[in-house]
Amino acid sequence: MSTVLLTGCNRGIGLELARQLAERGDTVIGVCREPSEALQASGASIISGIDVGDGASMPVLQTAVGNQQIDVIINNAGILRRDNALGDIDYESMLEQYRVNTLGPLRVTEALRDNLTEGSKVAIVTSRVGSIEDNSSGGNYGYRASKAAVNMVGTNLMHELKPRGIAVALLHPGLVATDMTGGTGIEPSDSARGLIQRIDELSLETSGGFWHAEGYELPW
Repeated sequence: MSTVLLTGCNRGIGLELARQLAERGDTVIGVCREPSEALQASGASIISGIDVGDGASMPVLQTAVGNQQIDVIINNAGILRRDNALGDIDYESMLEQYRVNTLGPLRVTEALRDNLTEGSKVAIVTSRVGSIEDNSSGGNYGYRASKAAVNMVGTNLMHELKPRGIAVALLHPGLVATDMTGGTGIEPSDSARGLIQRIDELSLETSGGFWHAEGYELPW
């Protein structure tokens, strides 16, 4: 069984990841700002008071984790702010999304790099809307840009961590029925199941890939 550290786990996909990983016997460390009742009942141990969009939280996270070895980091925390067209763009909102969606996974991975060992894995829950080739509709400037940027972060991490025997995956969860999507899409439990399977399958040979939770590769 593995020790898995998971961000963005209060609800939605992250909560289902915590539940399913704990149910199969993994040790789950749920990292959040304020724990929900559902997270507290999930079987995860909780590190609260952590905002991945704020670098000041990282020393707190490092202290809480201590010297514990981490087998898998799942960077799931993310936010979506609607800015669909010129004249409708809030640049502060774009920066907020960049701080959480792009810098958050980088901050967490950097802060916990010494807790990772050969065979560890880093997963970033990104989105296919960050794909330049796949963009057929436009809209959501800040969210799209933040996800395209985190795809580059993940590719950089792949190159830097591979010599240490650590694999990296960029994962699209699918269109999932959460608060973020207004309840449109598949059940979070189905998405979480697919994400866990992709992480289980991840190896150094496949490190750096951009996959849908269903198992097929996505264009950059």
